[in-house]
Amino acid sequence: MALNTRPLHPLFGAEILGVDVTRVDDATFAEIVAAFNEHSVLLFRGQSLTDEQQIAFSERFGPLEVTIRSINSQPRTLPQIADLANVDAEGQIIPKGDRRNLFNAGNQMWHTDSSFKRVPALASLLSGREVPPQGGETQWASMRVAWARLSPELQAQLEGKVAIHSFAYSRGLVGGDLLPPEHAAQVPPVPQAMVRVNPANGRKGYYVASHACEIVGMPTAEARLLIRELLERATRPDLVYTHRWRVGDLVMWDNRCMLHRGRPWDESRYRRVMHRTTVAGEGPTAPHLPDAVVCPASEDDLAWCRAQLEMAIGEEALEPSRPASESPEGAQSPAAAARSPRPSRRPPAPQSARRPARPARRRASPPSA
Repeated sequence: MALNTRPLHPLFGAEILGVDVTRVDDATFAEIVAAFNEHSVLLFRGQSLTDEQQIAFSERFGPLEVTIRSINSQPRTLPQIADLANVDAEGQIIPKGDRRNLFNAGNQMWHTDSSFKRVPALASLLSGREVPPQGGETQWASMRVAWARLSPELQAQLEGKVAIHSFAYSRGLVGGDLLPPEHAAQVPPVPQAMVRVNPANGRKGYYVASHACEIVGMPTAEARLLIRELLERATRPDLVYTHRWRVGDLVMWDNRCMLHRGRPWDESRYRRVMHRTTVAGEGPTAPHLPDAVVCPASEDDLAWCRAQLEMAIGEEALEPSRPASESPEGAQSPAAAARSPRPSRRPPAPQSARRPARPARRRASPPSA
């Protein structure tokens, strides 16, 4: 049968209507794969899934990643499931200010899942099990759309470039003690191509994230400025889709070209339980670099991170209350991040925390993605 869809955003994303993901025949699944490559983000509503059912559907797209160990890991969770929750193993809400919430504050920076792994993820599937009545949306932005809007000169500059991605670097921006050495050893810095191509349709997109922290052959400060410029270009407000979650929503997205981030909610008051499966990629995107070096975060880098998290708090404070029928979800609140051991007064944003002043560039027409 032909899939019945409706758009989530004018440039990407589609809701798949009338499909139960636990009962998908081969012909329908082939259409879902085609829709995934075309639209990059797919929404399936009304999916009351067990972990086993979510794993079974996810595995149809390819082998699944095993979640890395962190301070948030729970022994009862299946290894293919990332349990993104503000409740502990006993089902109690994690107290405000707990390091586990601070760890997850990093999810409120724009990122793509597993770019810090040698083989980055193909796709993520996030299932809403319990969602708060307000706040906590998830947002997506397309680096494929943003690529098409770059000038030919900047596209040529990015072709062939390799960035270094580091989970220890990105989490270190949030808090210096959030990744013990034994956990950091699981995810050493890795190289990733800065331009990626979807083999199904030939569409290109650039590939950056909060985990990206160096560009091979470029001074660190210049590289981080360019990475932030590319993030800002992709995440202009008119290019962002904001999803307000309902219990039973299943959202799938293409990590090869999509950025995403979670938005805050009142984590000390409302429960939020989300389960994610991650489909592994097919192979490395860049040659191995055994001597990849990541320079420590500068004061400018830390200020940029604080600005992102403080902005999230400010946006949430302005959010109106929503009815339970529009219950949303997102990543953990950054409230604890504001209690950094550094001075609490917000510093003026340094140049690297602002949109860099570059000559105006001619923009290409946007794709119909």
